[in-house]
Amino acid sequence: MRHRDLRNEWTREEIDEQLGEYKLVTVPVDISFRGGQKVLSFSQAEEILRNASLISLEPCTCRQKMMNCDAPVDDVCICVDKGAEEAMSLREGRKATFEEAMAALRTTHDAGLVHVSFELEGHEMHSICGCCQCCCHAVAAMVRFGGYDGLVGRSDMIAVHDEPKCNGCGMCIERCQFDAWGLVGGKVRHYQGRCTGCGVCVSFCPEEAIGFVKRAGPSGARKKSARSKRTG
Repeated sequence: MRHRDLRNEWTREEIDEQLGEYKLVTVPVDISFRGGQKVLSFSQAEEILRNASLISLEPCTCRQKMMNCDAPVDDVCICVDKGAEEAMSLREGRKATFEEAMAALRTTHDAGLVHVSFELEGHEMHSICGCCQCCCHAVAAMVRFGGYDGLVGRSDMIAVHDEPKCNGCGMCIERCQFDAWGLVGGKVRHYQGRCTGCGVCVSFCPEEAIGFVKRAGPSGARKKSARSKRTG
């Protein structure tokens, strides 16, 4: 997937346009806010689709607007249940079967996009979108401002670098939407603090040098997940 690094430009332009007439102030409140977006592994996204009573597909409005990459646009946004009803009645959504939705999910995953879920109040699932850092506002903000905790929730999985297997090809660096991989002293390095557990790097690693495990729980233990080219 090719993309242009235009995050700075569109961010400044939109802030100037939308907030130019407002004065921003800090209001202290004694409450915490939890966002309604979360990164999903492939299998988590599949489970949501299996449990949905109604599914719709529609174009990705973020990518339609930004046009910063050549990733898929059509049938990228997958809405479920009430979200699907809304998409079909108010937007360009069309009713889809489970098989059609899974095909869309595979297409976006194979394109290196990240599955991000959107929840309504009460944790009711609304939609799953295939996101990238050059078109998706939330992912772009996470990368640009370092908001890896709170803005978009992480999946319950995390990538693990198997250094002896790694040949340093850099595919993980190229594919990661969250800049969780880099080169240090000519060697590939994994920044676990930036890893959201999407599993894209696991699927694209040609040497199978990236594992996928459960994030550390209260006990600090991790459980290995079966690894496949379409990981979850």
